[in-house]
Amino acid sequence: MKKILITSFLLVSMFSFAQYESSKGVLGDYNGDGKKEYAYSKVSDCSEDCSGKCETTVYFSDKKLKPFTIKNSKNGDLYNLKDLNNDGKDEIGFYPNWCTSCWQSFYVFTLRKDGFKYLVKPILTHCIQWNDDKKLPIEKVKNKKGFVKITSSITEKEEIKTVSKIVKLKN
Repeated sequence: MKKILITSFLLVSMFSFAQYESSKGVLGDYNGDGKKEYAYSKVSDCSEDCSGKCETTVYFSDKKLKPFTIKNSKNGDLYNLKDLNNDGKDEIGFYPNWCTSCWQSFYVFTLRKDGFKYLVKPILTHCIQWNDDKKLPIEKVKNKKGFVKITSSITEKEEIKTVSKIVKLKN
């Protein structure tokens, strides 16, 4: 009985911690100081049918990191992309929710001296890509420092396909 109680307590504790982390946002070292902070998003003025201002702002638990805003977004999903450009800081990805289309851009942000800026141009994706590929539209290329693989969606002969290309990141 004692083993069952201890096991139950440990499982509940682990589950509670996982919920606590996810409710706080996406953990990462977005400023390169060696300490982890949370990124989380809040949508403003957006109805169920996406009327209104519909902007999502990404905030950080470290208040020294300035928030940034994505327009035409009914909230969305945040991703810690790890350090894609080898600058010692994790990049952050954002995939917005929207009401009218499966075509959405995936945004990749990196911290520069003047705040969060695009690391690469927004990557056009279709929801089919997310369902089929089950991987993010950007990833570091192994053994090729400074390069990423970008996978986007295109329409070809009335069919939606994914295409990938290797891109050298600019400093």
